[in-house]
Parts: sequence; C-alpha cells; structure tokens
Amino acid sequence: MDTLTHSSITTYRSLERPKYPFCPGCGHTLTNDHLNAALVQLQLDPRKTVVVTDIGCVGMSDQYFDVQAFHGLHGRAITYATGIKLANPDLTVVVLMGDGGVGIGGAHLLNAARRNIGITVLVFNNLNFGMTGGQHSVTTPHGGRTATTRGGNLERPLDICKTVAAAGASYVYRGTAFDKDLPARIAEAVQTPGFSLLDIWELCTAYYVPNNNFSKGALLQTMQGLGLASGILQRLDTPELARAYREEYAEQRGKPVLPPSFIEKKYASALTATTRVVLAGAAGGKVKSTASALALGGMYAGLWATQRDEYPVTVMTGSSISEVILSRDEIWFMGVAKPDLLAILSPECLSQMTSQLRAMDETQTLYVVPELAQQIQTRAHKIVFNFDRAPIKKSLALTATAAMVRHANLFPLAAFREAISAGQPAEIAHENLKAVDASEFVI
Repeated sequence: MDTLTHSSITTYRSLERPKYPFCPGCGHTLTNDHLNAALVQLQLDPRKTVVVTDIGCVGMSDQYFDVQAFHGLHGRAITYATGIKLANPDLTVVVLMGDGGVGIGGAHLLNAARRNIGITVLVFNNLNFGMTGGQHSVTTPHGGRTATTRGGNLERPLDICKTVAAAGASYVYRGTAFDKDLPARIAEAVQTPGFSLLDIWELCTAYYVPNNNFSKGALLQTMQGLGLASGILQRLDTPELARAYREEYAEQRGKPVLPPSFIEKKYASALTATTRVVLAGAAGGKVKSTASALALGGMYAGLWATQRDEYPVTVMTGSSISEVILSRDEIWFMGVAKPDLLAILSPECLSQMTSQLRAMDETQTLYVVPELAQQIQTRAHKIVFNFDRAPIKKSLALTATAAMVRHANLFPLAAFREAISAGQPAEIAHENLKAVDASEFVI
C-alpha cells in the first residue's frame, strides 16, 4: 500500500505479492484486477475494508490485497461477511467466491439477499469446480462437459442473478471478466447500501476451456443461449439490515446497540518493541482464555493488543494455539510467522510449531515444559519451566504465561492478575490467581 492517505492510494494490491497464483489465462486474474481498479476509484480506507473468501481457487485472492481479510470454509463466505457487517456496519465488506461456493452455500446466499445485508458479493463464475479437478457446479451450462459430466451436463444451471433478485437483493449485475466497465459496476455495487451481487462469468483455462472448446466468444454465446440477460438487472432502495437493526433497537431501548466499552490504562509497561507471543498447548488447557488475559493485561498497561486463536472442532482433544501481539503502536497485521516469545506446553501442539521454531533465532525466546526440552531443536534462547514447586496441572497455561510475563518484563504482573479476574466468578478468579502466584517458582 502506498499510504493510508486516501487521495494517494494508487493500488490496493499487495506489493509483497505482485503475481497471482492462478493458471495462465484464468479469469480470476482479470476479475481481481477489476476489483483493484474499483477500490482505487472509491479510495476506501483499507483499514475499514474487508475481503472475505472461502475455499476454491478464488479463495487465494484475499492475501493479494492490502486490506483486512477473512478466509473460511467452502460455501460459508457470505455467512462470515454477514457477521462482520452486523458487528460493524461502518465496514465495507466484499465477498469473493466461486460458483462452487454459491452452490454449497446456497441457503446463506438466499438469506443474505432476503435480509438485505450490506455486503457486496463477487461470484467468480467459471462454470465448474476448478480447484478440485473440473467437476460440474450449479452453474455448469446444459450440455457442458466436466470431470463428472463427460457426456454433457443434463441439469439446468442456476440463474444466480434471478435467484437473489427474487429474494430482494438491492443491486444485481451479470457480466464477464472481459467487460471494460466492470470496475465501475463493482464500485456501484460497493456503494449500494444493501445486498449487492455481481455474477461475473470467466474462463477456466485448466478444465472448462479444454473440455468444451470454450472461448470468450463462447462465453457470451452460452449466456445468450440460456436466455440470461446481462448488465444491471435490479436496483432497489430498501433498508440495509445492519443499520436498520441498530436504528430500531436505539428507538425501542433508547440506547445504541453494543455501546462502546473503553479499557482504562492503569499500569505502565516497559515494552519498547512490538512483541509477538505464541502460546501452544493442549485443547482444554486454558490456552485461549490465558491468551485473552495476556492481551487484556497488555491493554491495561497501555499497549495495543491483538489475539488470534487456532483450535480443532473437537472438544478437549488436540492442540490449542493462540497468538498475541503487544505493541506501543497500532497493529495492522495479526499474523505471527516468527514469534518473539513462544511457549510450548504440551506434545499435542509440537507438530504445529515446526515453521515457527525454524524461523526463530538467537534474539527470540522459547519457553518449554521439561518433558519436551530435549526434543526441540532451535536457535532461539531456550528456557525450561520448572514446575516442581508449582504443581498446578490444570492451570499450566496460566502459570507458564505469568512466568513469561515476569521473565520478559512485558508489563506489570498486577495487570495480568486484574485481567484474569475481570468478569470471572470469585471462586474461579481465586483459583486462577493461585496459579499466577505459583509462577514465581517456575523460572
């Protein structure tokens, strides 16, 4: 990004990733370039712009834009985008998904249009499942040959535009990745207050093109042959749900939805450099809640803090990993590829930490439980916890993190203690604080 000053943004494309990962001739490249042109036209604040993707070739797109991003499960992009928009209506939320995701997440598509959620959906419609080998999708034309319809598709394709228009979408457009005016249409859709969808037909040069002797001309002929109109197909002026909900709630209750909650600075931190902390332990081992207390303690000490968690769908089994960044400056990227402080607390998470351990050097610190100390090879400075005088097994993460706060001098331990007690019943807070006190003997 050139700068955060709106008037001088010339591209929203990541300069660190100048080349897309798509096949030669793939329509995704064109559509992403059109999206970038639309964003430049609109001069949106990248800090308040969110690109949401799911699985599929198009799901690789979000990392190529210098805006906020969310990547999730196949067919669920609209669901995530809905939650993001409802939580903060001031954000600009753009969904990038394929025709495969539309079919898998059809119920989400219908309900987002019906509710008129203020998100913009760009369907990268290449008429098949490109990432998994060219199987037919809900938009594969009748007669289309794919990996699963070798004799020609017998099903009728879904008219995505007519479907969302009937459900009440505010803005509906159909065109191709070759349309010169596509950036302008995307910009119009983004500026529309309610639900917007652009069905953008593309060429899948890896599968659909060779299987069907397809081309740009055939793309347009197919659209016309199916009786699918192109251009702007619907424009409605109806209330957008996220704002309508807040207005209705405020009128009924006399107060805003989710009023701002401020965290008061109560302590001082000696931290001078941005510090990336990773807590890695077993599921059910209080890793996530401990990381939350670490982040909140940092905020009590006047620091900016972010938290990102990774854990399995199963309960009480597998690994649990939390990343916390503490900084005196505002944090714009939450990823942690190279931790400054890494605490490995159980064997379950060891396989997940290979790349981080490899990236760490002598300037970083690894904290590790005794049973894993000999297994782990790293250039980082290694600190082995000693729990002989602190046998609080179920609160291992709390004790270890408190010891790390002390050892690394992240901020006063009193801030961590207060964060642990915040919102907790007295008896639980009491047990947790005992685990913190035991950290005195761990390092």
